[in-house]
Amino acid sequence: MGLSGGKSGLLMPPLLVLICLQRGTGLERINYVPQLSSAALAGTLTQSTLTLEQPRGQFSHLNISDFDPIWLVVASSNAAKNFTAPQRVADTPVPADFPQRGYYLTMMANRALYPGSQPGNQLQVLRVGNDTHCFPVTRGCNHPLPGPGPYRVKFLVMSDRGPVAETEWSNDTHLQQAEALQAAPELLSAGTVVIIATLSVLLAVLLTALLALLIYTCYDTCGSTPISGPGELVCMRRYNPHYMFSPPAMGGS
Repeated sequence: MGLSGGKSGLLMPPLLVLICLQRGTGLERINYVPQLSSAALAGTLTQSTLTLEQPRGQFSHLNISDFDPIWLVVASSNAAKNFTAPQRVADTPVPADFPQRGYYLTMMANRALYPGSQPGNQLQVLRVGNDTHCFPVTRGCNHPLPGPGPYRVKFLVMSDRGPVAETEWSNDTHLQQAEALQAAPELLSAGTVVIIATLSVLLAVLLTALLALLIYTCYDTCGSTPISGPGELVCMRRYNPHYMFSPPAMGGS
């Protein structure tokens, strides 16, 4: 029994070290699903933005410090399962990488901005894709979303050692789409047909009046201006060149 207890005591430190290494290198899962804002906001979803509730009080863990950046991961629904957390902040994908990777990181914050207590009457939301002035190649740029989606988002906590913790992915979110304006058959009522017919008649009357005015002007001008015909005779005085006349005779010398 003593030997067995001694062997167990010898095995415990390596086991604790292994557990600590796994915890240090593993990515802690935060049981939180990002949600769209439930407030009655105009434009919660637009053609290029979506509005989330702030994840207040979700990052009060012992292994997350006040200085660890908290990123929002934006991914297409198809690319979410292939997302790999970057090991360094310098490797953070930017919005310009979205067409190739299908995801990027934006809206860096820290847990001090997401306290658990809810302030008075302040509305705390995150509007994703709201910055139209930043360049897509800039790290952390909150560039407008490039299409209707669907999108999925989650929060990722980074540190100098690499990724620390992450939340669950949100549900699929579809942005609004611009709809082409089409004339419905029922909108072409009898009143619309009457208006179109009236405008057509007025246009025809106007063209007829312009044509009549043109004919009258041409007739009036042509009737008052004499025009020479080919049978008109033109009389001219006779002209004799100077060499047809002889000089007067000079007297005899």
